[in-house]
Amino acid sequence: MQLSQLPLTALRAFEAAARHLSFKAAAAELHVTPTAVSHQIQQLESMLGLALFVRVHRGLTLTPAAHACLQPLREGFASLAQAMEALSQFRESGALSVSAPPSFTLRLLMPITHQFLALHPEVDLNVTTRMREPGLSARAAQEEGSVLRSWAESADVVIVYGSRPAVELEVRELMPLSVTLLCSPGLLRGEPRLRTPADVFAFPWLHDERGAKYGGASYWQQWLAKAGLTPAADRGSRFTHAALAIEAAVRGEGLVVTTPVLCQAELARGTLVAPFDIDVRLQASYWILARPGAAPRVQAFAQWLAGSLAADRATQRAGADGITATD
Repeated sequence: MQLSQLPLTALRAFEAAARHLSFKAAAAELHVTPTAVSHQIQQLESMLGLALFVRVHRGLTLTPAAHACLQPLREGFASLAQAMEALSQFRESGALSVSAPPSFTLRLLMPITHQFLALHPEVDLNVTTRMREPGLSARAAQEEGSVLRSWAESADVVIVYGSRPAVELEVRELMPLSVTLLCSPGLLRGEPRLRTPADVFAFPWLHDERGAKYGGASYWQQWLAKAGLTPAADRGSRFTHAALAIEAAVRGEGLVVTTPVLCQAELARGTLVAPFDIDVRLQASYWILARPGAAPRVQAFAQWLAGSLAADRATQRAGADGITATD
């Protein structure tokens, strides 16, 4: 018999009646009438084609078939009770699991999680990192949907980068994104000089590979086109994780085209600067996914994160006029 076919109500009635050897006592325990218990037992016996009780004067006795199944049945109900207790403890503990891309986690999420925990001290936050594999074909997109659904089963909140996921989950865009050219101010003080966008060809290039992986065209090619320059063959060092490309730029290893939102600390400290006011709006974005009907703490986290990132972007824009290149 399949699990979906198990007559759980009738089995509960049988177990209670077998324990009490009384339909009346079983009915009192289950908060139903003795007639309802008797009806459930009759249905179960009819389904099994077996008698479970022998009616005797003022009581019941169990048949051999009933004796044989009673202990495994009780163990099964005990296991169900333990499972529900585990779920109840998980809910009451306030545990919240978040899965996000590595660079997003390192540069955006972790620096501000203390703010959420201060607002929700009852929540235990568990963060893991995963990288989305883009679905570029119809079949790949379908397979990606299965992957994202499995992630949403193992984490309360899933954050991904790329195009809007086509998946049967609650999907919310976290932020619009753009890319621009960034570099260490030290690169601007030596030779060659970076005075015009065309001068970028004289410098080493650092590649944040998200553009090529999720958008089809590299960030560099998109930036060159926006700057009115003829796209050139991509060259230089390539980094799967945006954070690594950004760190290389901070060390003065070259120019990087990336999302400034991941570089807020460096831009504020002046360890990275934007030599030109040329931004490219991206089609890709960060998306937050959750199961439909998620717990209130999941909704609270999603709203808080979107609000915090929006406030950070506003602060970044307000200070952008002070982030300029030096001759």
